[in-house]
Amino acid sequence: MASGPPPSAAKLYRPNRFVSLPAELNPDTYDTSPEKRRVETERLVIRSRLKRQYQLQLHNPSPPAVIEDPALIRWAYAKSQNVYPTFRPTPKTSFLGAVYGLGPLLFWFFVLKADTDRKEKRIQEGKYKRPFSVFF
Repeated sequence: MASGPPPSAAKLYRPNRFVSLPAELNPDTYDTSPEKRRVETERLVIRSRLKRQYQLQLHNPSPPAVIEDPALIRWAYAKSQNVYPTFRPTPKTSFLGAVYGLGPLLFWFFVLKADTDRKEKRIQEGKYKRPFSVFF
């Protein structure tokens, strides 16, 4: 005979000496649907288990070199690897990248080239005497 589905984590969760049952899960403090209460309990179970695991790693007498925090790992992944939702290469962004990346380089190249050409022309005409400089 087939048994029913396994009990949810919310039904299996019992307060223990490390993690007490919060007041938010007391049905007397609020009036919500049983489904919403079950979902909140599921979330609390996951949070409390993660918290307990982290506390055990943190207070371990011989701790590992790095204590991994799953939330921090998810945040780092979202920040560094998952850039597509925040940036899409389009013709506009490609043009702006070229303008901001190559624009200043080309600008200073032409400014310095024009300055040296002007000085060379004045030197050849004899209107400019080069100052003595050790470095330039």
